[in-house]
Amino acid sequence: MTTVRAAITQTTWTGDKASMLDRHEQFARDAAADGAQVVCFQELFYGPYFGITQDKKYYRYAEPVDGPIVERFAAVAKELGTVMVLPIYEEAQTGVYYNTAVLVDADGTVLGTYRKNHIPHVEKFWEKFYFRPGNLGYPVFDSAVGKVGMYICYDRHFPEGWRELGLNGAHMVFNPNATKPGLSNRLWEVEGPCAAVANGYFVLQPNRVGREDNEYGDEAVSFYGTSQVIDPRGNFVGALGSSEHEEVLIRDLNLDMVQEMRDDWQFYRDRRPDSYEGISAP
Repeated sequence: MTTVRAAITQTTWTGDKASMLDRHEQFARDAAADGAQVVCFQELFYGPYFGITQDKKYYRYAEPVDGPIVERFAAVAKELGTVMVLPIYEEAQTGVYYNTAVLVDADGTVLGTYRKNHIPHVEKFWEKFYFRPGNLGYPVFDSAVGKVGMYICYDRHFPEGWRELGLNGAHMVFNPNATKPGLSNRLWEVEGPCAAVANGYFVLQPNRVGREDNEYGDEAVSFYGTSQVIDPRGNFVGALGSSEHEEVLIRDLNLDMVQEMRDDWQFYRDRRPDSYEGISAP
């Protein structure tokens, strides 16, 4: 049996970037001490979820993929021998920003990036103010823990991207989130398991937790945590994360299940892309 020990983390905004970076470095160290081989943080992990408002000051949270945050955590990854998924606010060039996840291998090498493809613009999720839509497709990377894909928050509502990641070879997909109560509650329960089953891979979904009223006062929303790890048959691996408190979830992934699920259910064999012409219509 091929087993990978994975960690996903959830927390709330402390009120400053420096302490958020320190907190997440400690999460990584704690996870590695418990045997984790890969760790994924929540969406935009070192800042508040600034989509609550439309304010130019939050542009200053953006930095290049080769900037100091990725550099710092790549060094930690190398020290710990741990693969890391780093969801950052990326500055590609002056005034051009993306919601990005950076994959760092266990030797500290940056394997590549994924840019969030689907950008919401609804009440308190004003993301089109901050991000351009992704333009890197749905890459899958060979890492020390296997074939890894990434998909960010609102992306999860779009099954086409999940399938692209499967077709590109993913055995596990990390889906960092900043998700609040409301219309999303039921979707949070079903979308991850559906994606896992339809594609025969592990889905790992960290979510923010708590109320960021230290940043937004009465405008703040309460993120509901309940981070989750789902196996290729759509079952939760261990308990859900807390709905109220920060947490590091550590779960063992039996990667043999990927092959077993795909042997049992030949969804890739039985696909009919020739009959799906309407999907690609604008």
